[in-house]
Amino acid sequence: MLAKFIAKGTFAFTGWTFKNQLPADIKQCVMIAAPHTSNWDALYTRTAFVLMGIPVKITIKDSYMRFPYGPFVRYLGGIGINRRPKKAGEERESMVQLMADLFKTHPDLVMLVTPEGTRSLRTKWKTGFYHIAVTAKVPIALGYLDYNKKEAGVGKVVYPSGNMHKDMHEIMAFYKHIAGKHPENFSVDLDYHD
Repeated sequence: MLAKFIAKGTFAFTGWTFKNQLPADIKQCVMIAAPHTSNWDALYTRTAFVLMGIPVKITIKDSYMRFPYGPFVRYLGGIGINRRPKKAGEERESMVQLMADLFKTHPDLVMLVTPEGTRSLRTKWKTGFYHIAVTAKVPIALGYLDYNKKEAGVGKVVYPSGNMHKDMHEIMAFYKHIAGKHPENFSVDLDYHD
């Protein structure tokens, strides 16, 4: 496969390695991608997932799924989201519900999310990923890029208990020692940090 060949060459050339602790029997999960402090993160993240054989998907506005962008967006793992109401005058469904519903129609779905939402410093994460996992009844896998170690991978898997405070503390404890390319632009969510 050409993509795997290119991915191996990229990691060999740049000196990066990967570590995958995602159990093989997990076919559905919400995958966090963090830290997110540089445009380079996209390259290393995509390369690592190709090498690990994890077909991550990203949600995108459904208009981008049409020609001429559609084939390329699908190749990169895009899944279109349509937030328009089904009938005129109806409220549109929440993004959390729409994303959780995708797990009903995609039996092998690893949904990639970036809860920081920006490459700039944020001390509070967007928690939609947690609510998606709870609603869809799927685990949360902790994907990471550690620039100090030049290591990309999937660390632990968190099974949401419904106690968001406890679960988010566990997630933040994992990420607090991970170094982004620009460490000054990365923070765990201080609402859930010891």
